[in-house]
Amino acid sequence: MHNIAVPTIFAIDTAGERCCLVLTHGAEVHTLLGEPQFAHLEQVMPMIDRLFANAQLRPEDCDAFGFGSGPGSFTGLRVACTIVQGLALATNRPVIAVGNLLLLAAAAHKGGLRPPGAGARSRILAAIDARMQQAYWAVYDYSDGAWSEAVPPSLCEATSLQEAVSVWQPTGCAGNAAWLQRHVGQAPSTRLCDVAVESAVLAQMVQEKFFRGELIAPEQALPAYVRDRVALTVSERRASTLGARS
Repeated sequence: MHNIAVPTIFAIDTAGERCCLVLTHGAEVHTLLGEPQFAHLEQVMPMIDRLFANAQLRPEDCDAFGFGSGPGSFTGLRVACTIVQGLALATNRPVIAVGNLLLLAAAAHKGGLRPPGAGARSRILAAIDARMQQAYWAVYDYSDGAWSEAVPPSLCEATSLQEAVSVWQPTGCAGNAAWLQRHVGQAPSTRLCDVAVESAVLAQMVQEKFFRGELIAPEQALPAYVRDRVALTVSERRASTLGARS
């Protein structure tokens, strides 16, 4: 890995409806977005070739490779992880994994989902449709320029999201606003922010993780299969989290 002030990083997210590619190089951020509803396997490899060609770079020029690690589409997660693993192994570079719910929270914060006042803390509940009448959700706090995890990515019944909002009292909720409206409602004190994974946020997150040294070996890169975990109720999750902090 060569020493530069700003790393060259390729990152990919295929967990949602659109494939998102970013390539950071110095002050430049090259991006490509796939068309919605297209199968990622049919479009992602030509997109990667086009992105590197547009930037006049090669995978060997990268310092690391990042991917949206989920939760999200099972097939999409495997696509991103497999591609990044292959590139990292071929170039002997590390991998950066970024949670998709955190990416949504960061996109919402960037879009103005924050309380007024300099230095005020923001708490964002990010949630997405997990199908089968269930939801993937997590809660993140933003303070002093850094994110912390109040509730890790979890699986719950979609009908439990209202309880999660009541228990965790977020500044707002991030995700698909129409879907959130159906399952969360619109409490006067809770804003809904319609966001998807943004290329600028993905680029920023992988760069921050690179400088913090949050790098993993390619063979250790795995998608976040939240559905494989036994889900606690919202109240049980809160009790468990509070107990861990005491």
